[in-house]
Amino acid sequence: TSSHTRVGILNNPSSKIREDNTAVARGILAAFLTQNNSNLKSFLSKLSKEETAKSLAAGTKIVKFLIPGMDGDTFEKKYNTLGLDLIKTHQMFCQEVLKLLPGQMAVISNGR
Repeated sequence: TSSHTRVGILNNPSSKIREDNTAVARGILAAFLTQNNSNLKSFLSKLSKEETAKSLAAGTKIVKFLIPGMDGDTFEKKYNTLGLDLIKTHQMFCQEVLKLLPGQMAVISNGR
């Protein structure tokens, strides 16, 4: 959030939700819950790169991608305890309320 923009993320995966295929989604959620805006923006830019996703899928620990200034301990604790239920809830909301197909993307805007 800023005086100009507010951003939120909802996950709408197209595949079965498992620990091994949700590293990026859990990283994003953990960052939103634990970091300040400037660190969040930089971390999300790094996390959204395709090579980062491939590296995480290959087994690299997410803490390798933390940026200087992040509260790494708080992030790691939240990341490790963030269950899959939150992502499943996002998926259900996207498909039942927003009527999105599995994996379908959308941008929702609500101006002031």
